[in-house]
Amino acid sequence: MTDLAATRFGRVAGSALTNRQFVMLYAAMLIAAAGNTALQSVMPAIGRAIGIADVAVALTFTTSAVLWVAFAPRWAHQSDHRGRKPLILLGIGAGFTLSSLLCGIVLLLGLKDVTTPLLTFILFAVVRAIYGIFGCATPSATQAYLASRTRRSARVNAIAGLSSSFSLGTIIGPALAPLFVIPFFGLSGPLFIFAAIGGAVFVMVWWALPDDQSPREGRGAAMSYPSLASQPTGASVKAATSRRARMKWNDPRIRNWIMAGVVTNHAMAGIVTIIGFFVIDRLALQPIGAERDIAVVMMAGSAATLAAQWGLIPRLSLGPKTLILWGSGIAAVGMLGTMMAISLYGIVVGFALTCLGFGFTRPGFTGGASLAVPLAEQGGVAGIVTSSNGIAFVAAPTAGILLYGVEAHLPFALAALLLGGVIVWARKALD
Repeated sequence: MTDLAATRFGRVAGSALTNRQFVMLYAAMLIAAAGNTALQSVMPAIGRAIGIADVAVALTFTTSAVLWVAFAPRWAHQSDHRGRKPLILLGIGAGFTLSSLLCGIVLLLGLKDVTTPLLTFILFAVVRAIYGIFGCATPSATQAYLASRTRRSARVNAIAGLSSSFSLGTIIGPALAPLFVIPFFGLSGPLFIFAAIGGAVFVMVWWALPDDQSPREGRGAAMSYPSLASQPTGASVKAATSRRARMKWNDPRIRNWIMAGVVTNHAMAGIVTIIGFFVIDRLALQPIGAERDIAVVMMAGSAATLAAQWGLIPRLSLGPKTLILWGSGIAAVGMLGTMMAISLYGIVVGFALTCLGFGFTRPGFTGGASLAVPLAEQGGVAGIVTSSNGIAFVAAPTAGILLYGVEAHLPFALAALLLGGVIVWARKALD
């Protein structure tokens, strides 16, 4: 990025990134989060309208989660050598846009009774796997792109700012999903609309985000912002990482941070999966039309997460360990409140409090892991973090649905207990 461009667009505080570059990273994360949560908000209604068992709906997400966990470190490692931008584009193009389009087609066929419920379930699991394989490339690459250009002192706030794209996306997705339930396409409509938006974001990022592997661009960014002149260029990162072994989950520098993330994400994944079914059953709703109430609940939760990451974290200047401790406690209280709710208002308040807590925990463990390693290893740690976010969706959604089938209160109580364990453990285990 030239000096003229930096002057024109301004810089992110404590970073070599211009505001425009940050917007590109933010948009890449935002569209994926919006489309994914739009799908989650309509899938309970789609599943029951088609006649797919609740547990089968959860299993379709498990397929992509397994692949997400397996491929996230691979793409992160590739981003260290091939640059972050190509991997960001891979995630947006194949991981989100293509998979959303194919998922929309499959679900439309099921809703129109062209395919049987069983065949619809199988086809949906197959095309959803595309998201698992390629979608994980975007979070890994965007985090690494951001971290490699941001001071240590500003990195937790910068990561919280980027993480808020998930929160904003999870407001936009459920908010727009009911509006995109359009004639002919019905409940599958949101997937087609978000696929089109994903294509537009792909073009925008391809055109406006600099290639971080360009030596000229790397030197210009650093030299035009002297306090970051020691930031590595794409070439220097490539040279450094080529001499390093691929980062492992049990690396002692990040092991405890990743463990905190895995456990808190499991609690979150289990509750997020069942909340739509909980709203339908607790409020005695019909499947068609229930997406509106589900969307209200999910939007409230997303707004609370956004408030944490945009408002509270920057103002309170909390460290990674404190974010995990406070976040786990707040989320546990919110889960118990949701469990006891008997009205839409009560569910909204309880779920919002739950998500407020998780708005603290994700930047907490992500920032802690990022600060634990040097700049040359940001791609590796970003891959591990992205993989740990995905691993929660391998077993937790199915376990949550199975527990919910036994007793509706059980998933909430066990998730709150799990978070209580994190608080006890993290007080001594995290530095």
